[in-house]
Amino acid sequence: MNTAVAPRFIAEVSSNHNQDLDRCRAFIDCAADLGCYAVKFQLFRIEQLFSPEVLARSEAHRRRKAWELPAAFIPELAVRCRLKGIQFCCTPFDLHAVEILKPHVDLYKIASYELLWDALLRACGGSGKPVVLSTGMADMTEVGHAVSVLRQTDCKDWSLLHCSSAYPAPPEHCNLAAIETMRKAFVCNVGWSDHSHHPGVVIRAVHRWQAHLVEFHLDLDREGAEYQTGHCWLPEEIRPVIQAATLGAAADGDGIKQPNPAEQPDRNWRADPSDGLRPLKSER
Repeated sequence: MNTAVAPRFIAEVSSNHNQDLDRCRAFIDCAADLGCYAVKFQLFRIEQLFSPEVLARSEAHRRRKAWELPAAFIPELAVRCRLKGIQFCCTPFDLHAVEILKPHVDLYKIASYELLWDALLRACGGSGKPVVLSTGMADMTEVGHAVSVLRQTDCKDWSLLHCSSAYPAPPEHCNLAAIETMRKAFVCNVGWSDHSHHPGVVIRAVHRWQAHLVEFHLDLDREGAEYQTGHCWLPEEIRPVIQAATLGAAADGDGIKQPNPAEQPDRNWRADPSDGLRPLKSER
């Protein structure tokens, strides 16, 4: 048995930045302090995200204008990530966003809602950057089609995330076993994008189903635009989960049954086989 590889965590800021550059920097600093592999933002404009008909009739969707990340922040966020030693990831929600992000991101994340959009898949896959694709709401035929589109591009580093696109997602609806189903079907790395806000779900995804990536929604202080929905983690909540997942992987070892270094001092204090008394006679 090989030593298990610890999962990599991606802190999803989503729209909890509140269009505040200092707050964005604080998210990056927090994600780095938590030991995350990457921090992820989203780049969208509601006019390119929703149809005119939806925006015309839905004030709730029009209000999401206040959730947009200013594109002018992108270079600043990339620099901050480099300084903090953490990968800069962002989700583009239109083709222009792909181009804006290309000089700055370390990897693209494609959201579950955009899984059916071949042009976006091709644009991200053809960028030469790694791509992570979420698969919430999709069936295997839809995922298979998206995978085939990515494979037709120049993308050499892509992976899938299983998730339930409910906010929050009840644990009984998370269907973590689908991680292994997709891993076997598409012969690729598959992780878990968490909307459950439940430690047991994340730990199970890592230690039972070997999720190689875990994405989670982060808020700093309950003041983020999406915190009240119930799917976001606070730093003090996610820190022990990350530690448990990482240390749990480190505990697997190599499978060889032999004394480990921490046990060596006590070996001679075992009961001697001749009289059942401790320590061994050689130590008495």
